[in-house]
Amino acid sequence: MEGGVHEVDASAFRECFSLAWRNPYVLRLAFSAGIGGLLFGYDTGVISGALLYIRDDFPSVDKKTWLQESIVSTAVAGAIIGAAIGGWVNDRFGRKTSILVADFLFFVGAVIMASAPNPTLLIVGRVFVGLGVGMASMTSPLYISEASPARIRGALVSTNGFLITGGQFLSYLINLAFTKAPGTWRWMLGVAALPALTQFILMLFLPESPRWLYRKRREEEAEAILRKIYPANEVEGEIQALKESVEAEIREEGSSEKINLIKLLKTKTVRRGLVAGVGLQVFQQFVGINTVMYYSPTIVQLAGFASNQTALALSLVTSGLNALGSIVSIYFIDRTGRKKLLIISLCGVVLSLGVLSAVFHETTSHSPGISRQETAHFAAYSCPAYQSASATGWDCMKCLKASSPDCGFCAAAADKLYPGACLISNSTVKDLCHGENRLWYTRGCPSRFGWLALIGLALYIIFFSPGMGTVPWIVNSEIYPLRFRGVCGGIAATANWISNLIVAQSFLSLTEAIGTSWTFLIFGVISVIALFFVLTCVPETKGLPIEEVEKMLEHRAARFRFWRKETDGDGKDSNVTV
Repeated sequence: MEGGVHEVDASAFRECFSLAWRNPYVLRLAFSAGIGGLLFGYDTGVISGALLYIRDDFPSVDKKTWLQESIVSTAVAGAIIGAAIGGWVNDRFGRKTSILVADFLFFVGAVIMASAPNPTLLIVGRVFVGLGVGMASMTSPLYISEASPARIRGALVSTNGFLITGGQFLSYLINLAFTKAPGTWRWMLGVAALPALTQFILMLFLPESPRWLYRKRREEEAEAILRKIYPANEVEGEIQALKESVEAEIREEGSSEKINLIKLLKTKTVRRGLVAGVGLQVFQQFVGINTVMYYSPTIVQLAGFASNQTALALSLVTSGLNALGSIVSIYFIDRTGRKKLLIISLCGVVLSLGVLSAVFHETTSHSPGISRQETAHFAAYSCPAYQSASATGWDCMKCLKASSPDCGFCAAAADKLYPGACLISNSTVKDLCHGENRLWYTRGCPSRFGWLALIGLALYIIFFSPGMGTVPWIVNSEIYPLRFRGVCGGIAATANWISNLIVAQSFLSLTEAIGTSWTFLIFGVISVIALFFVLTCVPETKGLPIEEVEKMLEHRAARFRFWRKETDGDGKDSNVTV
């Protein structure tokens, strides 16, 4: 056992920050490695705003939904490969080397994107960025976890989650800052090279993970690092626990250098850990978070807010709430526990997705009508599909769905909710509509319910961020045995990115095929399934040293009667609670 079982309560949060005064070395390790989370968050957030202006610069992107989805999701595809390779690189070359490689890939990708002359090269840059983000996403929390004292491990790994959400918030600020600058989206995407370069330089001066070093028989280096991390009265116990853990693995496997993938799946503790860890990562994506982060400005426009600047400004609010939620997680993660946070989080997510589904149903079913008089005011630019159709039954939503050519809605001058004009969608008509102080809509229709959609989005982020936003990464950083931690972490991160790719690649197509309301309703149903998964399959790891988690999994199976208190083999209450 790693230094004994620590009692964890509200003092864990205070101790985490008092550590900055007593031992700033640990926080330096955590925040330097956590910049990988910042990169992850920045890329997730920046593309949502940049996409609005990429569509303006490249007409082919504006007209083809699949091309928009490809620009977003190719980074996710690269992240899948990065996470898959990252598990092997972590175990073979170490956590530090993996982070350095991730920074290099991200830097190269950012430079390519900023200078891309066409959508094809932009997509190539997105792939490079994805490779770096995928590798960093599973390595940063792993490095922090292995360099953290057990009693504050949750809080320190939560700093990685805070930096993810902080990166998303920063990306929206950068997006707003460059809305009026020449080459808007190029600056938005190119600025991402700076944090990658910063982390690369910082990591050059930081040590390797002490647990990885010990497993590679570099005991003296590992012990020297542990003496910097732990107080003098605890360090000998930690060193002895780590030594016993590695020696037990060597006896079991025959060599500390070998990882038997077949035995990985046959080992009960690893299998149970993978069910919980991979399941959490998959559900984190399938409850819809990255539709909000990748497409939040687009969702705001779907809710009836016309301008790019307004959409970005309102999206900044949701991003700020996301960052605030991760701070809440740092406070509660070692006080309330991982599992309770997940349960509270998912209950709120289900509620907020229900609100969003209802609001978008009302938005689409009560959109302003089309006036022949208003359309005749712009006779030369009237939408051909509207001209050739019957005057009855046409509203804003039907106008926006017209194609060959695409059409847009120019709101009435007196009130945007009054019947307006259905016109051809191009920059000339857009400027003509704006010239008469009217609002121009191409992605959503004006609605009196638009602010309710923003409230729904805010509720979603408030509930998601402290629980489902950070806990899956924390659980995956501590639930696997040391000998399999890199590989299992890579598997879980790969599952996360594959799920991310499916959601990112299908969201806009789903909204076009079945509508925004039904799309959010599907996410709500998946969230209910995720809630039952957490109740039955996810153990509580609060306060357990990393080496102790394996012992806990040995005696724990899926608990379908989750309402009953869990007991150990002697019939006594265990230290793992619902």
